[in-house]
Amino acid sequence: MENVAKPWPALWSLVVGFFMILIDTTIVSVANPRIMEGLNTDINAVIWVTSAYLLAYAVPLLITGRLGDRFGPKNLYLIGLVVFTLASLWCGLSGDVTMLIAARAVQGLGAAMMTPQTMAVITRIFPPDRRGAAMGLWGATAGMAVLVGPILGGVLVDSLGWEWIFFVNVPIGLVAFILVTRFVPKLTTHSHTFDVVGVLLSAVGMFLLVFGIQEGQTYKWGTVSGFISVWGLIITGIVVLVLFVAWQWILERRGGEPLLPLGLFKDRNFSLGNTTIMAVGFTVTAFPLPTIFYYQTVRGLTPTQSALLMIPMAVISGALAPFVGKLIDRANPRYFAAFGLVCMAGALFWTAALLGPDTPIWMFLLPSALQGIANAFIWGPVSNATTRNLAPRQAGAGSGVFNTTRQIGAVLGSAAIAALIQSRLAAELPAAPAGAPVGEASMSGVLPEALHAGFSTAMSQSIILPACAILLGAVVALFFGKPKSVSGWGGKAPAQTEEASAELQR
Repeated sequence: MENVAKPWPALWSLVVGFFMILIDTTIVSVANPRIMEGLNTDINAVIWVTSAYLLAYAVPLLITGRLGDRFGPKNLYLIGLVVFTLASLWCGLSGDVTMLIAARAVQGLGAAMMTPQTMAVITRIFPPDRRGAAMGLWGATAGMAVLVGPILGGVLVDSLGWEWIFFVNVPIGLVAFILVTRFVPKLTTHSHTFDVVGVLLSAVGMFLLVFGIQEGQTYKWGTVSGFISVWGLIITGIVVLVLFVAWQWILERRGGEPLLPLGLFKDRNFSLGNTTIMAVGFTVTAFPLPTIFYYQTVRGLTPTQSALLMIPMAVISGALAPFVGKLIDRANPRYFAAFGLVCMAGALFWTAALLGPDTPIWMFLLPSALQGIANAFIWGPVSNATTRNLAPRQAGAGSGVFNTTRQIGAVLGSAAIAALIQSRLAAELPAAPAGAPVGEASMSGVLPEALHAGFSTAMSQSIILPACAILLGAVVALFFGKPKSVSGWGGKAPAQTEEASAELQR
């Protein structure tokens, strides 16, 4: 473990920027209708404003985690912070949706450089048996960002315009840069080689898979161009990702250093935790979209009003998360995580049941409160259980894997919910204006009353998907093992960690 005199100021400094980039994962959802109107575009294009960010965020995470090990997490974090802040300015100045999508992709790249470093620092400067509170803060930050994003987005969109959901990042980025420069120490670096073939395979596979899912409805799940079909892209993406995993196995067997160290998955909790966080990423990205569109197009709420319905979620999550963080070092994380995930599933099924044209608005505050309880019990326990047994040398790689699986879930959630919404709208609103795509016709303003019931039903049906995904995550979390006891963590790594590190090098 690194000898850091003041680890908490270092962590708080990193959390400022981490909070900012995670807010950008969800802040756009509440502004989608205004962006569509302001840039004169359609729902498929505006969905890519989020998907481009998530894709550019997810693909490089494995390599940026390794780069942090090699060149120092502080250096990588600061470079990423500069890229992210400048790209945020570019987003706000964009005059058309194509430029905005390009700027969001650059933003995602900056975020990818920053994210693994935060978790890697926690792993390296806090002992495993005292990491719960620190990981609880990391988890609470992730959870709160998901909740605060739509609320902040609503206030900014209503008061200043959609551009300000991006401009607000500039002063925050400057403050974060000063804090990290001042308080985050330079940690020991480790030499690593980089798997270029693995980077290419993972990038190509993810792009084909996500593009196929995202654009499937647009091309009616048929031909894209010539011999290229939607299902051909999806299947090819899956095949390329299988080849990526096979290449990682071959490289590891030859004594090389793969981009994805498969040996990490020999730890039971690491494997289960990555599966669980993928379900979480999928759900928290997917469920806001249908609810926000329902609030604004059926109920006529402003972005601020619709976002304020999430206040119980934010307040309860923020209040409970520190207490959960103090407890997770002393108990099996399965109980906390499974409880939170089941609560989240229940909240989403509850929300789906309430989505009708005449439901009293105040009733949506109740499942929002349950989501707050759920978030407090999800992020800290899942992240702590997943990374607890990582060796310091593997901190960057493990953090990169964990954040990659979370972002893969988010990318797939964004793509899948867009396709499902389009499909359910086509089924429930067959009487859309002639010649207009259903999604575009129904999401460009408050709907005529005759369409309220059908639109509400479509949004309700769409929420069932993320609800089922998070329920699957709860089942996986039930198999978390009890945390291993730790001794001798200080100047020298504990025995179990040395053994794990040696195993990973074989």
